[in-house]
Amino acid sequence: MAGADAGLAGAAPETGDGSGRAEAFAALRDLLEARFSCRAFRPDPIPQGTIRALLATAARTPSWCNAQPWHVVILSGAALERFRSALYAHAQHAAPNPDYPWPEAYLGVYGARRRECGFALYDSVGIARGDREAARRQALENYRLFGAPHCAVITAPAALGVYGAIDCGGFVTAFLLAARAMGVDTIPQAAIAAYPDFVRAQCGLPAERKVVCAISFGYADPAHPANQFRTSRAPLEEIAAFLET
Repeated sequence: MAGADAGLAGAAPETGDGSGRAEAFAALRDLLEARFSCRAFRPDPIPQGTIRALLATAARTPSWCNAQPWHVVILSGAALERFRSALYAHAQHAAPNPDYPWPEAYLGVYGARRRECGFALYDSVGIARGDREAARRQALENYRLFGAPHCAVITAPAALGVYGAIDCGGFVTAFLLAARAMGVDTIPQAAIAAYPDFVRAQCGLPAERKVVCAISFGYADPAHPANQFRTSRAPLEEIAAFLET
C-alpha cells in the first residue's frame, strides 16, 4: 500500500503460542489494506441478513464502561430514497450546524494529507484544480449518498459527550471492516452530520441523540473513476514514539 510502513507489510506478529494468531493478524491487516472509501455504488441491495450480521459484529466493539452508546438507523428502499432526495435539497441552502464541532483547522501535515486526498479524488474524476464549481458539485454527491442502496445513521447520547462519540468511532471502524470481510463496500460520511436536526427529523430520533456520522454502503461500481484511487498512509516514524528508558 502506498505510503505504508515498508517493514509492516508482510510482517508476522510474535505471538509465542503457536495458535494461528499470525493468520488472524494477517487477515485483519489485509482487510484494513483492502478497505477504501467508495464514492460510487451499484444499485443492488444488500440482503437484510448480511446487514444484520454486520451490525451484530460491529456491536462487539469495546466501549467506555461497556456503555455501548451507539444507535444505528438503517435506511433502505423507499425510506432511503425519500431521505436522499430531501437531504440533497436541504444541503443546497442550509447552513451546517453539527452537534460535534468541526475541526478548527487542518494544520501542517494534517492539512497536507487532506489536500493529497482531495486532489487525488479531483484528479480521478477530471476536476481541474481551482475549479470551485466542479468541486462543489462533487462535494454535494455526499448528499446523494454516492448512489448507495443503504445508509446507516450513527448517533450517541448527548450526556456521554465526546466519550460517546469516540466509542461510536470504534463501532464505525468495526462496521467498515466487517463489511469488507463480507464483500460490502462503504464510505463513512461526516458530511451527513452537518445537518443533525434534519437527520433527527427524518429518522424519528429524539433531540438527545447526537449525530456522529453516517455510513453509506453497498456494492462498489468498480468502473467509476472515483473508485480508482487509494489514499496513502504515514510511516510509523510520523505517528508513533517508543519511550523505553
